[in-house]
Amino acid sequence: MILPEVIALFPLPNVVLFPRMPLPLHVFEPRYRTMARDALAGSRLVGMVLLRGDGRADHAGRPPVFATGTVGQIVHADELENGRYNIMLRGLETFRITCEEPPVRLYREARVTWRADVHDALTPARRDTIVTIVHRYLERIGRKPAPPSALGRDVDDIAFVNFFAQHLELDPLEKQALLEETSTSARAARLVDVLEFRLQELARSGSGTPGRAH
Repeated sequence: MILPEVIALFPLPNVVLFPRMPLPLHVFEPRYRTMARDALAGSRLVGMVLLRGDGRADHAGRPPVFATGTVGQIVHADELENGRYNIMLRGLETFRITCEEPPVRLYREARVTWRADVHDALTPARRDTIVTIVHRYLERIGRKPAPPSALGRDVDDIAFVNFFAQHLELDPLEKQALLEETSTSARAARLVDVLEFRLQELARSGSGTPGRAH
């Protein structure tokens, strides 16, 4: 797929999309209903970005967002009777916002550059380390272990790391920091660092629920 230079932006306060990962969304705001309708009639692409700081207070306007995001392709959509949509995105590529386009549509659009991430290989020992610390973290917060399908050797390194980066219960800022890493090995190393910090935080607090790390 040839990716465009200008994409629609869907800023949210607590969602970070990673390449190759699915993301279900319920689209209900009028401007984002329009965005979904336009995407379905065209490229089917939506750029997911995280709101920066107190952007939620100005969510109806054009609050600041992080420059790094992931474009998702709408792989399934249900238009509901009330005009809302249930859509399923699949993360494709990571981008950096160069500049936002003038506000000619209800929703925001940005000119972007596509990142050339390094998909380097993880050693079996590194993967085992990640599995071990993920299980420790899930056990500590009282969650079920990761599904075997996410852990198998037949899952490639990119999907392996991005699965945990997206689906573990982490602060959105921690997920954003993971997304901003530009290689698989660097993202894996940061993931281990984040989980080690969380486990230390839980041990200090004696709690099963981690607090914010930022």
